[in-house]
Amino acid sequence: MHAMVRLGVHALTILPLGAVHQAQDTITFPAESEHPIGNHFQFLEDKERRMTLAEAVSSDLYAPLGQAVPNLGTSNSAFWARAVIRNTSDAQRDVILSLPHPEIDMIDVYVLESTGPFHLAHVGQSVPEGKRIGSDPEFTFRLPIAPDSARTILLRAESNKQLQLPLILTSDAQFDQHRAGRNLFLGGYVGIMLVMALYNLFVFFSFRERSYFLYVVYILLVCLTQLAFIGIGPFYVWSGSVWISSKASLILTLLTAMAASEFIRSFLRTGDHVPKLDKAIPYFYALFIANIAVYVFLSPTMGYKTAQVASGIFAFTLLGMILSVWRKGVRQAGFMLLAWSAFLTGTMVFVMKDMGILPYNAFTIYTMPIGSAIEGVLLSFGLADRINILRREKERSQAEALRISRENERIIREQNLILDQKVKERTQELQESNEHLKRTQTQLVNAEKMASLGQLTAGIAHEINNPVNFITSNIPPLRRNLGEMLEVLGAYRALDGEASDEQLQAIAAKADELDLDLSVDEIQEIIASIEEGAERTTEIVRGLRNFSRLDEDSLKPADINESIRSTLTVLGTELRDHVEIDLDLEPLPQVECFPGKLNQVFMNMLNNSVQATRARYGGERKGRIRVRTRVIDQEVSVAIEDDGTGMTPEVLARIYEPFFTTKDVGEGTGLGLSIAYGIIEKHHGRIDVESTPGKGTVFQVILPLRQPLAAQKRA
Repeated sequence: MHAMVRLGVHALTILPLGAVHQAQDTITFPAESEHPIGNHFQFLEDKERRMTLAEAVSSDLYAPLGQAVPNLGTSNSAFWARAVIRNTSDAQRDVILSLPHPEIDMIDVYVLESTGPFHLAHVGQSVPEGKRIGSDPEFTFRLPIAPDSARTILLRAESNKQLQLPLILTSDAQFDQHRAGRNLFLGGYVGIMLVMALYNLFVFFSFRERSYFLYVVYILLVCLTQLAFIGIGPFYVWSGSVWISSKASLILTLLTAMAASEFIRSFLRTGDHVPKLDKAIPYFYALFIANIAVYVFLSPTMGYKTAQVASGIFAFTLLGMILSVWRKGVRQAGFMLLAWSAFLTGTMVFVMKDMGILPYNAFTIYTMPIGSAIEGVLLSFGLADRINILRREKERSQAEALRISRENERIIREQNLILDQKVKERTQELQESNEHLKRTQTQLVNAEKMASLGQLTAGIAHEINNPVNFITSNIPPLRRNLGEMLEVLGAYRALDGEASDEQLQAIAAKADELDLDLSVDEIQEIIASIEEGAERTTEIVRGLRNFSRLDEDSLKPADINESIRSTLTVLGTELRDHVEIDLDLEPLPQVECFPGKLNQVFMNMLNNSVQATRARYGGERKGRIRVRTRVIDQEVSVAIEDDGTGMTPEVLARIYEPFFTTKDVGEGTGLGLSIAYGIIEKHHGRIDVESTPGKGTVFQVILPLRQPLAAQKRA
């Protein structure tokens, strides 16, 4: 046997069928006043939600609740309601049954006629739009009851939220008047909330104060939540989505609570004033998120009940935070306390209406939006006052900033005087250091030049010494042969008049004894050798003269091939003893340059190549150096390639650093390539290097045919 139980109300008495029909009231239309008629209905609870229409029609378990607005609580049951309505009007054929409570998942309305039940309506938040029966989006049903006739109305309702049935009979004119009044109220409410939101959004963009933005978010969420509770949202805004319509009110309520909390924390700076309470807020957020998950995915009924409890505790926790901050003398907390109290009052009246403690009427229905509107206005006052506080703080900060600025200006003036003195002293030190550095640099460059000149001197001495020694060694035999010829010539000159045959034969014998023919041949050979040595000496001197232009400071046209040959001549001994030279010199145009400085570049690079090949082969065999010259557009390329040890990438990255060298102590200063780089840079050229460890290195010097400065002078 079924029992009918309402949350917080006594158990209903189940009457037998005959008694039910005898106790069934007849509701007459029109009534003297427009009040809820739930006390005239009889109710039946379907705990499993499986009762069919036929079972509901024939059931004798209906019983009255005795409430004008039946409050069926929060449960998983479906409820059937039955009543007899008589139309006593003369002309009104349709009787309007209005149910102004949008938080119902499913409602079915049947009219019991002689031919059988007529399915008048099938609506609700969980009913898809395509499956709904009934033309009005709101829960308004036109009952086809002719004048002076009666019909039995059967209504089935189910919901996972608080289920109330404020059933009202009304006429078209009364209903339109009621709806117009409600829409006017809601239009004013939405207008107030939007005006406050837009105004504070403007203030936020002006001041960039986070509290104003959070207030805008909070106000908009409050407005959406109230529209969801009143029914505007599920009936008109998101009516096409069953999921949103059935779950929007709870989810929006919890989101609004979190937005309110964030606004309060920012507006009152609760982290500074009440840090312990402020640290507890994130735990409520986690609880709300878990609550939403339970409501959406597990049990809507359980989620709804726990959400009511959690949101209630949270609301009073925020009230305690606001009160604590207000007691510490924070002026904004006074506005917040009044605003939050107004909102909580409206919310408590709304909840007590749902619980059946307060009657269901226009006042209890709209107390929550009224409270939220009052709250929004009071909060706007608080935010406006916040602007004044911010302005005063800004004025004080500007005055303090001005004072600090003047003090800083005084300090800066004093420091500038000290700094000027220190700058002068430091400048003097830097000038002395720079002069010392220039002297040191000059000494180092001169040292490198002296090292080059020392190597040059040794090479030239060796080169000149060979032909000189050759000439010197030929002088004694030349002197001897000339002496013999002079001796015979003197014997001929000593003859007086006609010489006798004996005298001539004696002189001829002497000539034969001295072998003058051989002496003449030797003299010619010696003279040819001396001539060859003299030509070699002349060539060396000419190469030395071309190479020795190291200190020239004026640009002049020069033959780069001739400069290379001069350098090879100067380094002749060093090169002949250790490497084989391959020359691939293409005819070149004259190049504007400092010839002596380029000779130094070529000598440094050739010396490096010789040392690299000696390091690789160790004197076991000669290395090979190839020198190539080419003309590329308006540039000359000189490539010096060796098959020496090569360089690693680490070494290659540092070859132009002054004093960097991989040679043993005493074999190099580490300035050769650094000086070469500076010389080529002065010529507006560049040096490209390719090197492979164990295979060799290629240095390529690229020089322009004409120097920019020289071209400017010519222009």
